[in-house]
Amino acid sequence: MSRSALNVAAIQQTSSPDKAASLATSEKLVRQATSEGAQLIVLQELHATLYFCQTEDTSVFELAEPIPGPSSNHLSALAAELGIVLVGSIFERRMNGVYHNTAVVFERDGSIAGIYRKMHIPDDPGFYEKFYFTPGDASFNDGRNGFTPIETSIGKLGVLVCWDQWYPEAARLMALAGAEVLIYPTAIGWDTTDEAEEQARQLEAWVTVQRGHAVANNLPVIAPNRVGTEPDPSGQSKGIRFWGNSFICGPQGEFLARADDQSESILHATIDRNRSESIRRIWPYLRDRRIDAYSDILKRVRD
Repeated sequence: MSRSALNVAAIQQTSSPDKAASLATSEKLVRQATSEGAQLIVLQELHATLYFCQTEDTSVFELAEPIPGPSSNHLSALAAELGIVLVGSIFERRMNGVYHNTAVVFERDGSIAGIYRKMHIPDDPGFYEKFYFTPGDASFNDGRNGFTPIETSIGKLGVLVCWDQWYPEAARLMALAGAEVLIYPTAIGWDTTDEAEEQARQLEAWVTVQRGHAVANNLPVIAPNRVGTEPDPSGQSKGIRFWGNSFICGPQGEFLARADDQSESILHATIDRNRSESIRRIWPYLRDRRIDAYSDILKRVRD
């Protein structure tokens, strides 16, 4: 296989209230993906726990861990044993009162290549993330802007997290900083009371916007999402049915692999790392950007 070819995998899994059990599921699927040839493996957002943001509960902060800490050490050892680059997700305790939703990239030797702290934090019914997570900042990756790719032995990874996937600015800044692939660990699903037509529209929007980032930046996208129904601990709703549909697409938005909405899955694809450059030669979006006319993008609203 040529040096330009990179075998990647996205893990779609269910999670449980038992952190050890959830991590064991992640490990089992990572081992299987490695045995099937994956060199880069991406786990979904908050894969070690249930999606606890359906309610606001101060006891949940007990789940948070420092980095390094027990979960990151476990994933580090796994990456080193298998000789893979692994992207995991940690509910990070940075200090008392400051917590983050953090993606951690482990090198093939188990070292931490870098971290990305989720920058856009939602606050909607069933997704009360602002209660738990402080937005990311520039305190990592040598103090550079938060939208900075993480350098690894297999290339520069543009790691973002879930709600970040709706923002073209995040994808573009990663691309301009040299990212070779966009990665979106995700936890998103349906309100079980929504009608089927609305559920279909939401899912299609989620897929389409990320494929659009691939097209607009000529970069492949890896988007693992969780699957399964998780109850609302408060009993005020029927919970969230996470819609799965994890996918990997190429730099023109073409599907390379896609999961269903019900099953734990390992998605495999081979990414050609030279394709982005060849596509940018004939679709030169970055060349033709009118940066002299974009100053209003920095305003909350345009006057």
